[in-house]
Amino acid sequence: MPASFPPDRFDEIPGDLDRVGAHRAPRKRGRGWIAFGWAALATVVLIAAGAIGIMVLNNGLDFTAGPASSTSATPPASAVPTAAPTVDPSLSVTVLNGTDTAGLAATAATALTGAGWTVGATSNASASDVKTTTVYYADPTLEGAARGVSGTLPGSSVALSSDFADSGAQIVVVLGADYKPAA
Repeated sequence: MPASFPPDRFDEIPGDLDRVGAHRAPRKRGRGWIAFGWAALATVVLIAAGAIGIMVLNNGLDFTAGPASSTSATPPASAVPTAAPTVDPSLSVTVLNGTDTAGLAATAATALTGAGWTVGATSNASASDVKTTTVYYADPTLEGAARGVSGTLPGSSVALSSDFADSGAQIVVVLGADYKPAA
């Protein structure tokens, strides 16, 4: 039998004391909403910071445009054929290989040089899965020359585009999987 001690002041718990267990009071109602509110605010701030970061990196944010298209994968809409094909050896033509076939740009450059064109450079395109061979020209006055280059490379299309204006080339040929060199 346990020892019996005389009663003292610690044996009675006052009725107005709200402590439970290890001196923890019950949680107040509505405290969960405060945590939810802070989490929602943090989410909004992070989304806004991400959108601003994208705008800074991409020089703008456009919600109306569709997915970005690669100029080497899909040629832009061709210009209406109005100029007659011409050959102008004073123009520089750049030839880019848009396929996995090694040496294709050099082969096309040889064909262009044989037809009277001046080939400034040959290289690989930024993509190697180009389907259609396209002759790009940046200035509308070069349409006839672009059509002349296109006539030298059978099956190629012609497109007005400023995508290659920074390269300094007046006419750029991007060879696609449909290009078959003359035998």
